Amino acid sequence: MLNPKRIDEVLQKAAQSNDVPGVVGVAATNTGVMYEGAFGKRDLTKDQPMTLDTVVWIASMTKALTAAAAMQLVERGKIRLEQAASEWVPQLAAPQVLEGFDAASKPRLRPARRPISIRHLLTHTAGFGYEFWSPLIAQYQTATSTPAIITCENAALNTPLLFDPGERFEYGISIDWVGKIVEAVSGQPIGQYLQENIFAPLGMKDTAFRITPPMRARLAPIHQRGEDGSLQPTSVEIPQEPEFQMGGGGLYGTAKDYLAFTQMILHRGTYNGNQVLKPETIGLMSQNQIGPIDVGELKTAAPGLSNDVKLYPGMPLKWGLSFLINTAQTPEGRATGSLAWAGLANTFFWIDPKTQVTGVFLTQILPFFDRKTIQLFSDFETAVYRSL
Repeated sequence: MLNPKRIDEVLQKAAQSNDVPGVVGVAATNTGVMYEGAFGKRDLTKDQPMTLDTVVWIASMTKALTAAAAMQLVERGKIRLEQAASEWVPQLAAPQVLEGFDAASKPRLRPARRPISIRHLLTHTAGFGYEFWSPLIAQYQTATSTPAIITCENAALNTPLLFDPGERFEYGISIDWVGKIVEAVSGQPIGQYLQENIFAPLGMKDTAFRITPPMRARLAPIHQRGEDGSLQPTSVEIPQEPEFQMGGGGLYGTAKDYLAFTQMILHRGTYNGNQVLKPETIGLMSQNQIGPIDVGELKTAAPGLSNDVKLYPGMPLKWGLSFLINTAQTPEGRATGSLAWAGLANTFFWIDPKTQVTGVFLTQILPFFDRKTIQLFSDFETAVYRSL
């Protein structure tokens, strides 16, 4: 018999002690929702409680949704994983690899040895990086006046590769390019495609690139953690009139909405009475797609945005289409072969097909991998498994 009180206590204690401004945690098994809880405040300077329908920037949790859209197009025979991405986005026809900088700080580039495939993009093995974790990309942006990715300017995508496609894992803007491919194939903006093909079938009514007035009324601002541990609300927000909708990180949404998506994955493609993906597609998305390559550590190049990210030290980590895969059971109880990922403002989810449980955990704090938040997420997940 489930006792949600233990999970409540974990989240409530963290909110009361101001470890986080506010937090939402939800979880489900294969039989339905098992836990929902919201504690603390949306904004520490206002008297608005965190609620189950609070809207947050889910950031890179967008990636799994964009990947699901691409896999629908694979199912329909519109695209192939081994297909050159340049067949749909000509800008990728002649990728360049960044080898360094000359004495005048001018980038030294060479042509890539092979084309970028759609599989490379979905598995973060194309060679693209993020300025948050790659000093070379940050230096390139400075040298060439290339805008940051979260400006959502098309020019932000014009960064070179850090290595030849397929050679290693580098977390970066690859899924933004997947979003561009979905748009080219479908003839629709990625937001419209997602709305019609994923959000509506799953009943995700509060997820979008553009924050609607009803969503804004429930929006939690991002808080910045100071060096002294204090939290201050910021005005950080993804552009609402972007040049491109960022398929790698532009969505806003709620915990309950995202849980509908993770339950669809848990139920092998069907949820809310609708088949979104085929069971065999879910199987493919859930398998290691990078072979002997390891995900490895993300070393920060922007301490205000992210801390160093080292997940499960000593455990090899793999990538599917497009999820992190753990290769051993985690201390919290997550079974081997589970799927997971996160968003920059400390939002997290996991899907455990073996134990048949999934959870979503949302805060709005920078920098990413905030230590107090990571501990709370671990405690939340542990409490969920102990309640099963």
